[in-house]
Amino acid sequence: MTWDMFISEELKKPYFQDLVDFLKEEDKHHVVLPPKEKRLSCFKLTPYEDVKVVIIGQDPYHNINQAHGLAFSVENEDFPPSLKNIFKELVAEFNIAYPKTGNLTKWARQGVLLLNTVLTVRLHEPLSHQKKGWEKFTLEVVKKINEKNEMVIFILWGNHAKSFMQYIDTKKHKVITSVHPSPLSASRGFFGSKPFSKTNDFLVEQGLKPIDWDLS
Repeated sequence: MTWDMFISEELKKPYFQDLVDFLKEEDKHHVVLPPKEKRLSCFKLTPYEDVKVVIIGQDPYHNINQAHGLAFSVENEDFPPSLKNIFKELVAEFNIAYPKTGNLTKWARQGVLLLNTVLTVRLHEPLSHQKKGWEKFTLEVVKKINEKNEMVIFILWGNHAKSFMQYIDTKKHKVITSVHPSPLSASRGFFGSKPFSKTNDFLVEQGLKPIDWDLS
């Protein structure tokens, strides 16, 4: 199984054809983020057979030069509030320097699938591409990962991400949950939840290589 094979199968389904048609019209009349060539970056950078960890986000950042196809990741040095809080927790867990980059490609290349449930957005219009078909697609992604025989660690931050728990076989896979890292909730249980070190502990228990989370 490869992501290309999976996406090819989804493309044949009516819901995905409707989504493709919707995006064609959106691209004609609006600035849609991320750019076309980066919308499926998470699958290109983290092949199906390499998925060890899944971090689920909601929809892409909606400002220019931010979203590039990986949940929570930005291409520029303007870190959004949730990413700042993720980095604060990361620094506290491992006593490492604060990241110099908001680009999480290094994580993706190590088997961390950074999956938004909606993969596109209009410029400056958060959640503008909700309920157009992406949610159906990304749910199928989660179900496909759940079929893997190898243990996968799902990191679910906030109620939106936690809604995927019902599709995860917790006898086979590990789930790490907390409140969302946004400023509205981070101090109510995200800080101190240690998702990154817990992930590495689970990987080591399975005889797998831990993730090098350091972006400094």
